[in-house]
Amino acid sequence: LDELLLEPKIKLEQYPTTAHLAARMLYTAHTTYDDIENKAVGDFGCGCGILSIAAAMMGSAYNVGFDIDPDAIAIAQRNCEEFEIEMDFILTDLSATPAPSSSDAESSSNSRGPYEMMKGKLDTILMNPPFGTKLKGIDMVFLKKGIDLANHAVYSLHKTSTREHILKKAKEWGVECEVVAELRYNLDKSYKFHRKQSLDIAVDFLRFEKRPRPEKAV
Repeated sequence: LDELLLEPKIKLEQYPTTAHLAARMLYTAHTTYDDIENKAVGDFGCGCGILSIAAAMMGSAYNVGFDIDPDAIAIAQRNCEEFEIEMDFILTDLSATPAPSSSDAESSSNSRGPYEMMKGKLDTILMNPPFGTKLKGIDMVFLKKGIDLANHAVYSLHKTSTREHILKKAKEWGVECEVVAELRYNLDKSYKFHRKQSLDIAVDFLRFEKRPRPEKAV
């Protein structure tokens, strides 16, 4: 991508997903699990759009990016134009949007926000969420909302140090969680407070699959 976030915002923990990580995530989701081709894909905290653009190149049927930062969405839109990819964007604060509930289906569409309106429409959710360095627990908020919104699977990156906590939460939420791979996230110096030019972080590439609901006996 020609354009990345030139001035990342500290409070949003905006760190770019590297091309290597994006390729690894999408290749696995596509070839191993068939969660990309002909699927409707959502990208949480889409940033410059690298995950969505990769999904589109692998044959996704529909792509939509969610982000709180209009500057990031503007860059993602330009990147999509460059690659001649169609993609929708939703400007929203995922940390504040309430998770969808069963009562949403009964409420009128006029009273529902753009996030809730996507309920039932996305097969797969991709994300590289904030790690929670600035806002503790934000990674789990993103993850829970992704699981609530996806019809089938969620792919996400999280610090390996949080693995046991995430596996426990996945069990509580009633979803299958698989540690697909342990990767190295080479984080280049992005902010003035960073003391090192780069930092190598151990991250888990996780796949969450929603269990089908048992059919009610007639």
